[in-house]
Amino acid sequence: MRLSELLTEVPGSAVSGGADPEVTTAVYDSRSAGSGAIFVAVPGLKADGHDYLRQAVSQGAAAVAVQADRETKWRELLSQTGTPSLIAPDTRAALAQIAAALCGHPARRLRVIGVTGTDGKTSLAHLVDHVLRSGGEPTGLISTAECRIGERSLADTGRFTTPEAPELQAMLREIADAGCRWAIIEATSHGLALHRLDECQFDIGVVTCVGADHMDFHGTGEAYLAAKGRLFEMLGESVQKGIEKTAILNADDPSFAYFKSVSRVKTVRYGLSDGDISTVALREEGWTSRFVVQSPGGEREITVPKPGQFNVYNALAATGVCLAAGLDMDGIAAGIASWSGAPGRMEFIDEGQPFTVVVDFAHAPDALRRVLQLLRSRSHGRLIAVFGSIGERERDRRPAMGRVAAETADFTIVTDDNPYTEDRETILREIAAGLTAAGKREGHDFAIIPDRREAIAHALGMAVDEDAVLLAGKGHEPDVHLADGAYACDDREVARRVLREALRA
Repeated sequence: MRLSELLTEVPGSAVSGGADPEVTTAVYDSRSAGSGAIFVAVPGLKADGHDYLRQAVSQGAAAVAVQADRETKWRELLSQTGTPSLIAPDTRAALAQIAAALCGHPARRLRVIGVTGTDGKTSLAHLVDHVLRSGGEPTGLISTAECRIGERSLADTGRFTTPEAPELQAMLREIADAGCRWAIIEATSHGLALHRLDECQFDIGVVTCVGADHMDFHGTGEAYLAAKGRLFEMLGESVQKGIEKTAILNADDPSFAYFKSVSRVKTVRYGLSDGDISTVALREEGWTSRFVVQSPGGEREITVPKPGQFNVYNALAATGVCLAAGLDMDGIAAGIASWSGAPGRMEFIDEGQPFTVVVDFAHAPDALRRVLQLLRSRSHGRLIAVFGSIGERERDRRPAMGRVAAETADFTIVTDDNPYTEDRETILREIAAGLTAAGKREGHDFAIIPDRREAIAHALGMAVDEDAVLLAGKGHEPDVHLADGAYACDDREVARRVLREALRA
């Protein structure tokens, strides 16, 4: 595609420079700017891509894209080097627009489902993917836990839940080229606010629940909610593909009224007792839930093979999504009943030990409380919690998580959870402050063990018959990232190894 052709893809843009080079790829890292690449200078959270324009030019970029409000500052450099440039109103939006165009607009060949919310996004995305595939629909999945086509894994997306637009559009092209009919995308507030999900042409949007999260990025609860709301606004903006655009909203959540107000498409409400999709005769049986679902598709009994009210909500949400996708209630009920769960989400580790071990991704106070309360309701022995708090995020969640553990667990082990560039000891002490403020004593009610592998081994070594051990915060993640490197630690594999060794002994 010629640079001049991108003018129609990026509304309000202009081209500067005499040449009209062929552009084959879009990059936002100047180190990747080579022949055929257009380097899109994106204002970042910690650095401004415009400061790397000189490096991109020296790397041989075919062209660059600069933001209109920064163009004057860099005009002399671009003029001196003769580098063709695209002047865009917003280079973050332009990155998605250019990436989609260079990939042939793959989302237009797919029916795309967006899943958003504070908690439960990954589980719901995996559940929807499973039910659709169980009904014979070929799918691609892009989520925090994994990205795949059917059972075939796609490239690792790195540290971000929502990949940057070039990686995301490349995945969508791969999903479309594989003959899939559906793409299920976990839509985070960051991904929505930063335009990574632009040009995904959503057909169905669904929300789980909305609390307070990522205030370090969004600043206010209103901004966070507005970011989530972009998914439902985009439903009314996306191209028509022969399917009715539908917003699946949680009628029991305080966010319902807002999302309903920004949605300009068909709305389907789900809730435990009030909604277009609701439950009757809900009962819990061990680690499963059963209920009769009432829906526009009829009534069916559904068995959810995962415990907790939050999984009932996910089953209702998935029912709404899959009805909108064209499945019938028999297929939906069968798909939900056969679901084995999402990686690292309420995942039970069973090596024959006489106590319960669960790995979950809960890494914020509300999510941690929900999981601990669920385990408390199902356990007869002590409840042992192992968790940390991620670095480079809001600090007030750390003592809050300590307080949650103090109120719901019998013993807590505070440990690493990706400190990144922060001092790990500081993070651990900030969590411990929440425990001590609630009256807990170090060495008696909790321990601090920085190395997560040692912390897991210590917790499992403490557990006896009928206890429950929760390994929270990391879920599917295989490594712990420190300021000076990383060490391998998949909670599931570490727990299995420790348990096997103990049982052999």
